Amino acid sequence: MWRCGGCGYLHEGSEPPERCPKCGAPREKFAAVPADEAQLIERSRLTNSLHMELHRLLRMVDELAGRGIEDHLDPPCVDIFTRAKEEAELLQRMIRAEIRSHVGKGKWG
Repeated sequence: MWRCGGCGYLHEGSEPPERCPKCGAPREKFAAVPADEAQLIERSRLTNSLHMELHRLLRMVDELAGRGIEDHLDPPCVDIFTRAKEEAELLQRMIRAEIRSHVGKGKWG
């Protein structure tokens, strides 16, 4: 695994590319990612994908619950939709914070 010193792009392969596909930096700007860091990046990819998928689904819950609140059939229904919306919003914030943490710890790539 190789990281571009210009933009941080990660390249997987035995050699760095001739030019960075993201910023165009020459091969010399790439540095080998240490094995322990590369292993951490590879290991975290599943969890990061799961977080992103869960966040997408929670956005759907948030939208559906909002529609249920607007429908306002009766108080018990509104209570359920309100709680679903609040919990979905909370979990989305927690996921975003966790992803920021992963990026900061090099567990993203």
